[in-house]
This record gives sequence, C-alpha cells and structure tokens, in this order.
Amino acid sequence: MDHDAMDLAEARYELVISVDARRSGEYDDVDKQRMRERIYRVLEAAFTHAKVARDAVHMEDRGDGVLLSVAGRIAVTRLLGLWMVEVHENLRDENRGLSVPLGLRVGMHVGPVRHDGRGISGRAVDLACRLADSPLARRLLDAERADLVLVTSQSLYEDVVSSGGKFIEPAHYSSARLELKEGEVTAWFHLPGRPAPEIPTAAPAAPDADRADDVDDARDVRDVSDTRGVDDAPDADDVRRVDGENRADAPRAHYTVHGDMSQHSDNVYQQPVHIGRITGDAGRRKG
Repeated sequence: MDHDAMDLAEARYELVISVDARRSGEYDDVDKQRMRERIYRVLEAAFTHAKVARDAVHMEDRGDGVLLSVAGRIAVTRLLGLWMVEVHENLRDENRGLSVPLGLRVGMHVGPVRHDGRGISGRAVDLACRLADSPLARRLLDAERADLVLVTSQSLYEDVVSSGGKFIEPAHYSSARLELKEGEVTAWFHLPGRPAPEIPTAAPAAPDADRADDVDDARDVRDVSDTRGVDDAPDADDVRRVDGENRADAPRAHYTVHGDMSQHSDNVYQQPVHIGRITGDAGRRKG
C-alpha cells in the first residue's frame, strides 16, 4: 500500500512544478511529438540522477508541458538544487544539433495540493502554472537566448532559496512584480548557470494598441470638454455665453455676460440706430 495515501478531502503540502515548452504552437504535429518526448526524457533523467523516487512524483501531461507535484518527504532543496542542475544539463544535451532548441519555463511553488482520480488541484497548483506561463518568463527566455528559466514564488524564495544550499545560489535570482489573474504577486527569476538576470522593462505597446489608446485619450478629452461648460456655469437665467465670430483675421472670442447682450460685427448703418433695451415710460407703446 502507498504509505502516502490519504483521504481525498485532505490536502498534502507538496512542491508543485509546472513545465511549459517555449512557443509550442510553432511546432507541427510531427515535431510536437518529438518535443514532448524530449521533455519527458529531460525530466525523468533528472529525477533519476537526483535520486528522487518515482513513487514520490505525481506527473500529468499538459500537451505542451508537464504538471508535477513532489511528495513532502522529498527535500525541496534537492529539487531546487540538484534536480534543476540536472534538468538544465539534460536540456542542453537534447538541444545539441537542433536548429530550433527546446526552451522550457519552469514555475515552482509549495502549498496545499489535493489529489483525485483525475489529477491535482488547488491554489498552489494555479500559482505554479501562472508563474511558468507569465509574460516575463517568456520574455526572459527569449531575451537571454536561454534554454531554461525558473520562476519561484515569493514564499518559496524566502523559505528555501534565500538560505542557499547545494547548487542553490540566492544571489543568482532576480525579483519582479507580476500581475496575475488572482492579483499582483512577487516572483523570483533564475537562469541556471548564469548570474541574476536583468529584469527587462515593460515592452512598448503594439501599434494597434497605441492607436486605441489615442482614440481613448481623444474620447476622454471630448468628454471633459462637453461637460466643463455645464458643470462650471452659473444659472442659465443669469448667464449667457456668446462665442465671437470665428473669422480668419480675428481670434475666437468668449464672453460671460450677466443680463442682456447683443453682438454686432462689421455692420454699416444708414441712419441713427438704438441698440439695447428701452425701459421706463419710453418703452411703453402709446395707445
């Protein structure tokens, strides 16, 4: 009997590892099958060399990657240290002579994991997958022309990586903030065999996105213009705003007038003209 067997309602505190292949959508059907075979060779050989018993590892196929969880009886330092070294070296061996090298993104987090007949689930699983699939992990792998990028959660870095150990060098990790579906988190990035990676700045927006932003900005400006005259104006009965005539030789004028106003421009009068309101007796009509 498996001494690790537990009630399905109970969660096991395990290391979750998400492994994704770089640009898997660019492989045709034949090459994708070969790519999958390489991934399994790399991972399984690493478990063997790191002396991690096969029955301590749960492994699920994800088409273009693998989802794993490792039983709590296996030291996490062995997976972060020796196992990662073996994964990297095995991957380099597989990539020799390939015109399109296989690149892997690995996300790691420790947390409660629930097992059932179909696989594993839980927030720890979700986070490990999000880390491996993060845009920054993808960008680092391409920008550094690397074979492998490891992304760990903040808690895993603080609890294990920061203390160091065999093949674990905390100074070779760099942190960054990631915006995930569950919210913003801190993650730590490591390129095996290299110094701490330089975290790239945000990529410039795509041209289409730039145009969309311009449209939104213009819409925002129009919204402000449309409401400013209404919100800032005194009572309509007391104030009337009159725009001056927009001539090519005269600037546009704007007046705020309390009471009555008439505006005349470039008029020629042939006889005396009274402009304005007539009040009092003079304004009454004789019967």
